[in-house]
This record gives sequence, C-alpha cells and structure tokens, in this order.
Amino acid sequence: MEDKGISLRPFIGAKDYDVSRRFYRDLGFEETVLSPDMCVFKSGALSFYLQDAYVKDWIDNTMLFMEVDDVNRFWQELVALDLTQKYNVRLTPVRTEPWGKECFVHDPSGVLWHFGEFKK
Repeated sequence: MEDKGISLRPFIGAKDYDVSRRFYRDLGFEETVLSPDMCVFKSGALSFYLQDAYVKDWIDNTMLFMEVDDVNRFWQELVALDLTQKYNVRLTPVRTEPWGKECFVHDPSGVLWHFGEFKK
C-alpha cells in the first residue's frame, strides 16, 4: 500500500468511567470529551480513546506500550503522584531488559500500561 498511517489511537474501556478519566488526567494526559461516554486523551502526538464500556475479558487482555525519553525519571514522577493510594492501582518498578528498560502501571480498570525506554 502506498498510503501510510498518520496516527494510531487504541480504544480502551473503563470499569468506572469517571475514576478512569481522573486517573488519566492525573497521569498528565490532556482530555477532550467527545460524547457522554467517550473521550480522547493526548500526550504530545500520542492519543487514545477512553470509553464508558467494560468487558472484563477485553480489559484484562489490554496492554499498551508508551515510549518515554527517560523511564527512571518517569518512574519517580509516577511514584510522586501517589496513584496507588488514590486509585488502588498496581505499579511495578523499572526493570532492565535486553532491549531497554520499562515500568508498569495497571489503570483503575485493569488495563496494563508499559512505559519504556529503548536502548540507544
């Protein structure tokens, strides 16, 4: 195909839509409400759709990877947000892999986010 993609915007669901919206705003994403049951969150040129929809099997099998420029700094900022206390979410510290480093966050619904940095 000659036509190339311009962006990729996954759709994720939320068990408690309002809680998830607050969570992502706390993470620093900019929210734009599209309808009563859908919004888009952006960070720079990256974005994803959050839906007021919950299907356990779907959520339990959703993972996203977001590349960051400095995963150690990102982790420190993540910890400072006190997300575990506010949202009862799981955070997994930075670990080193052959390809780079990453840390993990489960959002309030259970979506697993990988935040990583590739070796240069």
